Amino acid sequence: MRLPFFKKKTEIAPELFEEGRITLGDIVAPSAVEIGQNFFKLGERLGKTYFVFSYPRYLSAAWMYPVINMNSPMDISFYLHPLESEKVLKQLRKRVTEVQSEIMEREGKGLVRDPSLETAYRDLEALRDQLQTAQERMLRFGLYLTVYGDTQEEIKSVETDLRSVLESRLIYIKPALYQQKEGLTSSSPYNEDKLFITTAMNSGTLASTFPFVSFDLSANEGILYGINTHNASLVLFDRFSLENPNSVIFGTSGSGKSYAIKLEILRQLMMGVDVIVIDPENEYKSLVDAVGGEFFNVSLTSPHHLNPFDVPRPKEDERPDDVLRTNIINLVGFLRTMLGGLTPEEDGIIHGALVETYAAKDITGDTDPKTWPEKTPVMSDFEDILSSMEGTESLVKRLQKFTKGAYSQFFNQRSNVTMQNRLVVFGIRDMEEELRPAAMYIVLRFLWKQITSQLKRRILVVDEAWWMMKTEDGASFLFGTVKRSRKYWLGVTTVTQDVNDFMKSSYGQPIVTNSALKILMKQSPATIDILQKAFNLTDQEKNILLETAVGEAIFFAGLKHVAIKVVASYTEDQIITTNPEEVARMKKAKKELTQK
Repeated sequence: MRLPFFKKKTEIAPELFEEGRITLGDIVAPSAVEIGQNFFKLGERLGKTYFVFSYPRYLSAAWMYPVINMNSPMDISFYLHPLESEKVLKQLRKRVTEVQSEIMEREGKGLVRDPSLETAYRDLEALRDQLQTAQERMLRFGLYLTVYGDTQEEIKSVETDLRSVLESRLIYIKPALYQQKEGLTSSSPYNEDKLFITTAMNSGTLASTFPFVSFDLSANEGILYGINTHNASLVLFDRFSLENPNSVIFGTSGSGKSYAIKLEILRQLMMGVDVIVIDPENEYKSLVDAVGGEFFNVSLTSPHHLNPFDVPRPKEDERPDDVLRTNIINLVGFLRTMLGGLTPEEDGIIHGALVETYAAKDITGDTDPKTWPEKTPVMSDFEDILSSMEGTESLVKRLQKFTKGAYSQFFNQRSNVTMQNRLVVFGIRDMEEELRPAAMYIVLRFLWKQITSQLKRRILVVDEAWWMMKTEDGASFLFGTVKRSRKYWLGVTTVTQDVNDFMKSSYGQPIVTNSALKILMKQSPATIDILQKAFNLTDQEKNILLETAVGEAIFFAGLKHVAIKVVASYTEDQIITTNPEEVARMKKAKKELTQK
């Protein structure tokens, strides 16, 4: 009998026609999951889960270190299932009785003693004592490892490396055959042990499985310097927490030094730290514009002037005559740099002339330091005193080009620079090359006066420091600044690409020694041996510095050092990038936006 066909009207829920919404699960979920006999497939990615089924009698500390630091993507899961001590003690008592009976039986038969039985007996008794006194606990421990690869061959290669590492420690693994789904779940962050392949261990032994044994520099305070390439952890660090907050950065041109420094500056400013930069190439100008800092152009035609004869105001615990004496000694070093060297006789004459120059302006150890700023002499005042002394004709002639010649516009002026901004940059790119060491010296002297006048957290960046290291007095003054900086809550960052010239100076190694933070970026073969000796690098670290990519470095903080990769957000990158292509693109986009 054929039944009549009735067409039924179906009501369709209106919400089905609404626009679909994509959830976070839709984004992170793979397109498909395939479970095989001894593998699983997430989208196009293969994976395989293993479990540890055998351990040696003793586990050495940090035995997981080589597994954690394998250069392969891997998920590692630990499961700890506590056992009741009372039940364990009953089982141990039974086991001790069995072992003791077997030992006595062998003795009764006159058999040769069995060391393994005696060892087992001692271990069992020791464990019983520790459990009874609550020094130990018993747990069942499950360890699962899930490796990933694009092909079966890649997974097989990782498995070979994994077996090699573990079996050298008498630890053995097996793949979870026909249980890959359970293995995937167990090694995922669900906290579900679907495999439940465990081994009974006491808590003392389990302590050796602690996974975070590779070097990390993650702290509760500080800024992000980069990503630890060993274990992908964050390198968060506060340089002011070290024995001194100084740092040195060495790297070839194009290795990413300036990028890393600007990124640190940007992040330190957000943490409330003031930053001062001596910029030899005026490449920090864009950073100044972005954060509303202040940029002073140091050149012969610049409207910004710094008087080398300025005297720092004594602090409450300092004597005025000591401050004045130190200032004169530093000025002798500056003039030695500026005049191209002095003989011992000229050195003495210069010192005496400086004392008279300040005395002529009533600046002595007996006068009120509050009156010093308004009476500070300039270079021409020093020339007048020098001209009145015998045997100074050569010195006066050499000095006149700085007081009356083309250089007087910069060297013979009163200071008109004030530092009220949290980011201050002194650009010396437009200064003549032969005068750059002297200009850097003047800037550094001026900054030291400002730094010592008010105590607050600051960072002073001396970029291309090898310019100052060219002269003995410049290197000496830079070293003195580095050595005394901690007293004034200052961290000096010394940056250079010319490692050879820097380390040749007798002050190069002491500056490195007095810098607790060190960042070594890509190096040239010509200088790598010098760095290896200075930093006690291993051959492996030496090879890393020769082959490392742009933005990667070895980061030293005190006694710890790790390989890092400097990373920035999109906004940070737009502010600090020095890539010519990106800079040109941004200028073009800005121009087009302005025209619209």
